[in-house]
Amino acid sequence: MANVVTAGGTKAGPMTGEEKKVIFASSLGTVFEWYDFYLYGSLAVYIGATFFSQYPETTRNIFALLAFAAGFLVRPFGALVFGRLGDLVGRKYTFLVTILIMGLSTFLVGVLPGAASIGIAAPIILIALRLLQGLALGGEYGGCRDLCGRACAARPPRLFHLVDPDDGDAWSLPLAGGYPSGPVHAG
Repeated sequence: MANVVTAGGTKAGPMTGEEKKVIFASSLGTVFEWYDFYLYGSLAVYIGATFFSQYPETTRNIFALLAFAAGFLVRPFGALVFGRLGDLVGRKYTFLVTILIMGLSTFLVGVLPGAASIGIAAPIILIALRLLQGLALGGEYGGCRDLCGRACAARPPRLFHLVDPDDGDAWSLPLAGGYPSGPVHAG
């Protein structure tokens, strides 16, 4: 990478290995976290059929999407909880904890028996796991921004925007199979 001229006119050297490592890890964490969300959204029809099978198709799809929404509703609380925890014990530690919570929650959703096996407990556990995923995503998102911001603090802001860890959500959509629209058919 070429040297970058800062606002004060001085040259900033090439990115250090530590800066690259922090940006890569944060971006990878964001890809992982958003992948889980996109995967659930992509499979909502199947999740509805598995966990809300006693209802008509439209109702179970709505319930599956409401469970999906539950994860988004608790994101601000995840930011509050893990933001404070990051202040107390460090961002790197909380970043790892959020990834662990997201991974375990996603795994448990994958092995969770359906409503046909355990009845009403299945959708209740599903929603609880979605809430945990939302908390983890809320905590990870702000934490990775802060980690990257601190790692690149001496850099000009334009450089930070070129290597934005938020781009992880853009990379997660194709990985989850959620390509924008597929082939376009005229007429």
